[in-house]
Amino acid sequence: MSLPTALFKSLSRIKKDLKEDIDAVFNRDPAARNSLEVILTYPGIHALVLHRGAHYLWQNEQKLAARVISYGSRIITGIEIHPAAKIGRRFFIDHGMGIVIGETAEIGNDVTLYHGVTLGGVSWNNGKRHPTLEDGVIVGAGAKVLGPFTVGKGAKIGSNAVVVKAVPAGATMVGSAARMISDHHDEKGNPIVKKVDDANQQEKVAQAASTDNGIDKKSIDEKATNRSVRETAFQAYGIDPTSQDPVAEAFAKMLEHIQQSENRLDQLQAAMCKIDPDFCKKEYDKLCLEDIDVIGRADMDEIGTEQK
Repeated sequence: MSLPTALFKSLSRIKKDLKEDIDAVFNRDPAARNSLEVILTYPGIHALVLHRGAHYLWQNEQKLAARVISYGSRIITGIEIHPAAKIGRRFFIDHGMGIVIGETAEIGNDVTLYHGVTLGGVSWNNGKRHPTLEDGVIVGAGAKVLGPFTVGKGAKIGSNAVVVKAVPAGATMVGSAARMISDHHDEKGNPIVKKVDDANQQEKVAQAASTDNGIDKKSIDEKATNRSVRETAFQAYGIDPTSQDPVAEAFAKMLEHIQQSENRLDQLQAAMCKIDPDFCKKEYDKLCLEDIDVIGRADMDEIGTEQK
């Protein structure tokens, strides 16, 4: 079979896969309105179609032509995908500007990348240098996944995270360098069985106690469902509206410790006055949470409740 004929058949298969790619866009981007708009204005679709053609040429030893197509795709879409990279089905690139996918990268099915993502290498040696993303992985905007390791099925990588080691299936990585936030694994990726069992047991006990106290079981189920949705939904930019500001939370803990120290000083002064009546109790200006703007009113009330 001649190369033009084989290339034509390959493009025919790409055309058949195009509908599946468009459906993936509708499933993951609420801004998509119709198929024509997606085909004409979504750079992720353009980059994916061009990559499939370049990848076919690369596999058939037409490396220069493959690199030319890849370079043209980069100019047009702002997305750089090496022709040798292996990409699965229903791959979705949202916005896409600044994405770089290296030569030995492998991407499974139903993977989503946001703009600014780098699937790069940290070695100049030949061979496997870039990461492997298994099915269902989501990588947030600006994240860097660097090295020849595997990101497990269904894992999520938050915005601007820098990941340099393997990620277990279903884990969520945030920060730079990224740290794992998972109820099922520790920071080294080891499963935590006891913690999960204890959490499930505590939840059952709490539900049983609430039922005994006359609390509506339906409202409990709704709260549990909402909590489950919040836990499984991926925040593409690494921000969860239900989470506390980490800076404010750190200040709250420090101020709480200062208040405890001040209370202890008051107790020591009272004890000294009993031992030595001539000891003069000296008043001092105490630190007030209201003087710190970074701490919100809700945080102050919560700290006051805990101290009581």
